[in-house]
Amino acid sequence: MANIVEEIKQPINEEMKLFEQKFYESMQSKVPLLDKVTRFIVTTKGKQMRPMFVFLCAKLVGDVTEKTYRGASMIELIHTATLVHDDVVDESFKRRNFFSINALWKNKIAVLVGDYLLSKSVLLSTDHKDYDLLGVISRTIREMSEGELLQLEKARKLDITEEVYYEIIRQKTATLIAACCEIGVLSNSTDEVLAKKMMDFGTYTGMAFQIKDDLFDYLSSNVIGKPVGIDIKEQKMTLPLIHTLTMADEKDRKYYFTTIKRYNNNPKKVKELIEFVKSSGGLEYAITVMKDFQQKAKDILNEFPDSEAKASLHSMLDYVIERKF
Repeated sequence: MANIVEEIKQPINEEMKLFEQKFYESMQSKVPLLDKVTRFIVTTKGKQMRPMFVFLCAKLVGDVTEKTYRGASMIELIHTATLVHDDVVDESFKRRNFFSINALWKNKIAVLVGDYLLSKSVLLSTDHKDYDLLGVISRTIREMSEGELLQLEKARKLDITEEVYYEIIRQKTATLIAACCEIGVLSNSTDEVLAKKMMDFGTYTGMAFQIKDDLFDYLSSNVIGKPVGIDIKEQKMTLPLIHTLTMADEKDRKYYFTTIKRYNNNPKKVKELIEFVKSSGGLEYAITVMKDFQQKAKDILNEFPDSEAKASLHSMLDYVIERKF
């Protein structure tokens, strides 16, 4: 899979190298502790898929500009801030096989570092008068927060319908990928219709990405490092489970709702629920929906003339649903 990511990166290799330097510069401050933490963030970075979306979408419609680099940095600052905050909320002490910020520097510093990164993303746009990008990232931060809170609210009542689930994953995950694609276009074009089209492309891609993540909860062969059944344990209602319970008869529905509410820490009961979802066609249904979102994204991409950037975005779409982690 690492090779696939390298292939996708091919048309933007030079840009990604320069981006790493610019991204690190965008985080720097006059506070030694902050710089120590941000140095750690840079050395433990992930695959940087989101900046890749920014650069590939910019190249799809024109050239990469200084504004593209700023846009990619804004996105990565927001993404990093949300990961730092998520680890605090989830009380998680590992991130990508490294210790998390809160594990190394405690919660208070982690929260403040996350806040600092969010403020830097806003300042990066206002300092350069990129007010169109500011509009995109402000909306994105708001939607991601709303999505998280909506999920927490619904987890208490376990009353998530399929429509509510789509709204949660659109806000929580897809909105950031949509912002990448929209910013990529806005960094070298003033065509708002084109920017909206690529925003839709990013939304569909992000929806497929999150459904794939939710499927890992049911696959013992997953190498994501995510324990099987962890979503059920955390009482997260995901698409395979929502569909299965919607289609189940009243007796089964009541029985498995009780499992989620009261026995979510019982490995035997959780395994029984996972098997019920599998045997009821919950996984197949989720895979069908995921592929439908992928196809909607491909249909948008196919409106553009052939180019290296277009080919890489096609590969990215395939990677999103074929990845093993």
